[in-house]
Amino acid sequence: MAQSAVTVRMDSDMKMQFDALCEQFGMSANTAFNIFVKAVIRSRSIPFTIKGSPNALDLFMQQRIAAELSQEPELSLDEINAEIRAAREDIRKRKGKKA
Repeated sequence: MAQSAVTVRMDSDMKMQFDALCEQFGMSANTAFNIFVKAVIRSRSIPFTIKGSPNALDLFMQQRIAAELSQEPELSLDEINAEIRAAREDIRKRKGKKA
């Protein structure tokens, strides 16, 4: 089986801690990464829970409630697309002035 290299960038303190833990487990960091990759492939998922900040969800829910309570009329898809086009044109103009 052909092998290829993967480079992982991390904080040097974090790397020292990780290397020390791997050594305590009786393996190299490379072996630990290979175990992780095999677990992801086998389970077809990340083998631990990844959660967003509770604050991010709270802010989203607040915005959603505010939008639902708003007296502003809903925009049509054509109106939304027109706003996007206008915003993009504004960005292009600003970039043109800076050049």
